[in-house]
Amino acid sequence: MASTTRLTAEPVVAQILPEGSGTTPSLGFNGSTPGPLLRVNQGDELVVNFENRTGEPSSVHWHGIRIDNAMDGVPELTQDAVPDGGDFEYRFVTPDAGTFWYHSHSRSWEQVARGLYGPLIVEERKPPDVDADIIVMIDDWWLEEHGELRDDFDSMFHFSHGGRLGNYGKAIVSQSAVPKGDRVRLRLINTANARVFPVDVGGVEGNLVALDGMPLKTLRPIDTIHLAPAQRADIIADVTGDIEFSFWTGQEHYPLATINIEGSNPSPRTSPITPLPPNNVATTNGEADMHVTLRMQGGAMGGQHPGDDIWSFNGTSGVQDSPWLKLQRGTVVRMTMVNDTFFPHGIHLHGHHFHELDGEGSLGPLRDTSLVDARVSRDILCVFNNPGKWLLHCHTLGHSVTGLKTWVEVA
Repeated sequence: MASTTRLTAEPVVAQILPEGSGTTPSLGFNGSTPGPLLRVNQGDELVVNFENRTGEPSSVHWHGIRIDNAMDGVPELTQDAVPDGGDFEYRFVTPDAGTFWYHSHSRSWEQVARGLYGPLIVEERKPPDVDADIIVMIDDWWLEEHGELRDDFDSMFHFSHGGRLGNYGKAIVSQSAVPKGDRVRLRLINTANARVFPVDVGGVEGNLVALDGMPLKTLRPIDTIHLAPAQRADIIADVTGDIEFSFWTGQEHYPLATINIEGSNPSPRTSPITPLPPNNVATTNGEADMHVTLRMQGGAMGGQHPGDDIWSFNGTSGVQDSPWLKLQRGTVVRMTMVNDTFFPHGIHLHGHHFHELDGEGSLGPLRDTSLVDARVSRDILCVFNNPGKWLLHCHTLGHSVTGLKTWVEVA
């Protein structure tokens, strides 16, 4: 089946601060930020008529969808940016069920910070048995006292340090109240430009069931969930009290949102929570055809590096005419990502999911964005089986625009 929708990117006015404390002129889709929920069934074709009315070029990237390359929304590689007043038709199949999102990929360090993003949910062919499916979009905003966005998107300080870290954190939830005893699915999405959120969830008992849209083979307890920019996490749990989302700042638990208890479920579920059905993602037994190193360099206090911008991968800044890797379809690559900088980086690979490897080299969960903390390294294992030109970049968006990006071609 095909599902058709319209997305108009345009200026909007958002209520980020509490009511009465000022509004935030920003960007959004179809009159709001976040943009409208796009919900389709696994295997369906999604047709999006994108209208750019932002006042500057823009495009849409469908984050986490293993997509046809021409629809990936990257002006440097897959399309021209859509000019202001222009339209573009995105058309693609959604092969995997899970929690995804869409966002601008043109001047993304500014347009995403202004709110140009929204949720994209792909339903399982047999969804889990829950009473409510709730989307939790987490962001932090860099605001003036009365709600206006601070207009320093091109700040060299932000670019060279930890990115545009906001001063007002907030989670926008798709449902404000729930009965006690309900079984809920919580879909957490970190839409921030730079902040890594260590999210704590109170008022529920259950399990972590998916990361970055990909089901976990083995359920995990709901501990603190570290979400780098663009990462997602799904929880299925039973409601025991007000559902409170917060994160530890190092000094206090900062509240992000609360879903209040209203009434109680007279017949709460007692069946165990079970894993979600797996997606049909090409995987491997752990053997690789080749081993490469992706070294992150630069930034404040990072010393000299061969790149010609603030940041570099392997001594090269930004997208070059030739790909960093040119691979035959089906090649299995073990990639050691070495962070030689003093800041964390969430590295996102377009068009694919990959396994994170643990310290023993065992296959961990499938991700599309991997958090590599400062001065450490992480190995991933990826089957490159989606043909095309695929961006590989830091999802701290100010880092990406100042050098921390490259690309891979799969033939």
